[in-house]
Amino acid sequence: MNKRRTVLVSLGMSALLAPLGALAQQTKIHRIGHLLFISRKGFLDTGRRGALTQGMADLGYLEGRNFVLEERFSDGKADLLDGLAAELVRLNVDLILTTGTPAHLAAQRATRTIPIVAIADADPVGNGLAASLARPGGNITGMSTSAAELAPKLVELLTTALPKLTRFAVLSNSGNRAHPPVLPRIEVAAQKNGRHVVQISAGSLEDIERGFATMARERLEAVLILIDGFFFQQRKQIAELALKHRMASIYPAAGYAEAGGLMSYGSDLTDNYRRAGIFVDKILRGAHPSNLPFEQPTRYYLEINHRTAAALGIRMPQELLLRADKVL
Repeated sequence: MNKRRTVLVSLGMSALLAPLGALAQQTKIHRIGHLLFISRKGFLDTGRRGALTQGMADLGYLEGRNFVLEERFSDGKADLLDGLAAELVRLNVDLILTTGTPAHLAAQRATRTIPIVAIADADPVGNGLAASLARPGGNITGMSTSAAELAPKLVELLTTALPKLTRFAVLSNSGNRAHPPVLPRIEVAAQKNGRHVVQISAGSLEDIERGFATMARERLEAVLILIDGFFFQQRKQIAELALKHRMASIYPAAGYAEAGGLMSYGSDLTDNYRRAGIFVDKILRGAHPSNLPFEQPTRYYLEINHRTAAALGIRMPQELLLRADKVL
């Protein structure tokens, strides 16, 4: 009798423990690193963190329940990134998300085994992140902004908005390795349109202010800001300085015009953060980054700030207003 009771108790306990074991497997906590070139406040202000967690939630990943984000911010200081990347590697994260080309490269230097998802990179092949967009070949995949290809279009939009434009500035970040290859393309596009380009480099808040002071002394009429996480973080400051010095401004990604810039033309990078969850899900299910193609933008958005145009005394051509996806 005692033996029979023991067997029944054992079977009952097994039945209870089996679903608990299955539940434990279902609720495994994934540790996901996120290395960012920008600041925590700058990231939160963009609303992109919310887009990231929403994209994850859409696929069943709930922050605090089955995944945690280990975020590391370099506040626009490239020299801090290697240390922050090494810290994430020591934490043995399941994968690393990266924001900003300097962050992509720092993560690549830190590990060749942990999967890396670059949320937006101007030129993954040119920057050495991938052998090709179709087959990256290493431990990095993600999304490309194809920013270099936008150079002629950005120059065209500026010259359409300001037909009498003769000289304009290009604002690049001295710490962004993706920028040097883009500059010659802008030069060529400008020369074809009979315009002259002045290159201005900035890597800090003070540099941006000094850069605009130089543009004012040079009496430049417009500025093209290259795509950069730090510049987007400082988009309001840049838009205000451009307006203060009565300069038209354009940025190669959606969202800048909303901050007060004259125009923005490019992909919606906030959507990249939502889509990052798709890459995370595939990798956590066993896919290897080497076989996951880099995604390219399928659509570019033109946004125009009509109030900024009026403040600058610019009468926006009807053809641009009709082409715009959003007129603010």
